[in-house]
Amino acid sequence: MAEFSQDLQNEMTLAETKSLTLSVVIPALNEEAGIRDIIQRVLSIRKDLQAIGIGTLDVVIVDDGSVDATARIVAELPGVRLIMHTKNRGYGAALKTGFGQSAGELLAFLDADSTYPPEHLVRLCDIALREQADLVIGSRRSGSESHMPPVRRLGIWIWSTLLSLIGNVKVQDPASGMRVLRRDILTQLYPLPDGLNFTPVMSTRALHEGLKVLEIPIPYRERSGRSKLSVVRDGTRFLKTIIWTALQYNPARIMEMVGFGILFSAAFIGVLLIALRMQGVTSLGPWGVAAVYASLIMAVGGVSIFSLGISFNYLVALFHKKPIRQASFIVGLVGPSPERHFGWLGLLLGGSGVAIGTTSLALGIHGWPITRLWLWQLGSALFLLVGLQLLLFYMLIRVLQTLTERDAQIGEDLMTPEVVRVATVTTAPHPAMTGSVIH
Repeated sequence: MAEFSQDLQNEMTLAETKSLTLSVVIPALNEEAGIRDIIQRVLSIRKDLQAIGIGTLDVVIVDDGSVDATARIVAELPGVRLIMHTKNRGYGAALKTGFGQSAGELLAFLDADSTYPPEHLVRLCDIALREQADLVIGSRRSGSESHMPPVRRLGIWIWSTLLSLIGNVKVQDPASGMRVLRRDILTQLYPLPDGLNFTPVMSTRALHEGLKVLEIPIPYRERSGRSKLSVVRDGTRFLKTIIWTALQYNPARIMEMVGFGILFSAAFIGVLLIALRMQGVTSLGPWGVAAVYASLIMAVGGVSIFSLGISFNYLVALFHKKPIRQASFIVGLVGPSPERHFGWLGLLLGGSGVAIGTTSLALGIHGWPITRLWLWQLGSALFLLVGLQLLLFYMLIRVLQTLTERDAQIGEDLMTPEVVRVATVTTAPHPAMTGSVIH
C-alpha cells in the first residue's frame, strides 16, 4: 500500500512538472545578422525540455528599438512572439518587458548574438527543477571553454571578487547574460535597472535576499562585430551598482571594511610616531606634520564610517521589517555584534584621553617643554574625540535596536502566558446586605 501511494505521488509530481512552461526572453537591438539563427537554436530544444518535464516552450523576442531588419525577420518566423519598443530603452528594460509579457512559471534569458549556447538551457532548467534552485546562472568562469577577451575577463574577475567579499559567498560570474529563474522570485529581485547592469544587480539582490543560486559552467564565444558593452563605462557602472545594491541590504559589511582599513592605516602612522618619539625625535618636518594630520583625520573618520555602517544596518532592518544583518567583517576579532562594545570602549578611551590630557597639562605647568608634550596632547585629543563618538553611536544603536525589536515585543506582551489561569472568584454577601442579625 505504501509503494502504491509513493508511485501515485511520483506520477502526480511528474504530471505537474510536465505542465510547466518555460519562457525564453531574448532582447534584441540591431541583430539582423544573427537573430534568425539564435531563434532556431532555441526552438530546437523543445523536445529536450519535454524530456525533463517542461511541456511548453514560450519564446519571446523583445525588439528594443532596432533600426535594421531585426523586427521584420522575427515577425516572419513561426513559433515566437515579437514585442517591440518604439525606442531604445535598454537591455534591462527589454528583459523586464519580456518577463511581463511571458507566461512561464520558469523564465530564461540570453543574448541574441549567439555568444551564449541556448542548448545549455536544458541543463540549467533541469538543475533548477532537481535542485529546487531559485536562480541558475550559466557561468563563463567555472572551467568551461570560454573565448572571452582578456580585458572583459579581468573585469568579471573584479566584479565577482567584490561581490564575493561583500556578500560573504563565492560568486563566479555576476554579469552572465544566460540565466533560468522562477517567476515567483521576481518580487524579491525587483526593482532592477534598465541598462546593461541588470545582471550584476540581479545577482547582488539574489545573494542578499537569501535565494538559492547555483552557477553552472557553460561555453562562451565572443560575438562577431562590435560589442555593445563599453569596458570602462559599463564596467564602472557595474561596480557602482553592485556596491550600491549591497548597501541597501547590509551596509555594515562594506562600511566596516572601509572603516577598519582606514583605522589600521591611522594606527600604523601612530605607531611610527611613538617609535620616533621614543628614539628622541621631538620635532617634525613638513612630511611628519602631514602624517600627524592624516592620522588624526583617518582615526576619527574610520571610527565614524565603521560605526555608521552598523547604525545603517538597523535602519535597513527597520525598512525590511526582518533581521537581515549578516556576519560582521571583523566577526573573528570581536564577535558577531561589535556595537555591544561601544559603550565601555567609549568610556575607556574618553577616560584615557582625560587622564593623558590632565597629566600633560600638569607636566607643562611644572616646566616641561611643549616639544616633549605635543604628541601626548594630540593623543589625548584623539582619545577624547573617538571615545565621545563611540558613546554617541552606542546610544543611537540602542535606540535603533529597541525600535527594530518593538513589533516582536508587542506580540510577546499581547500573548497570554500558558502558566496563567483565569479563575472566577465568588464572594459571600456581607451580612448587612441580607438583613441578618449577628448576635
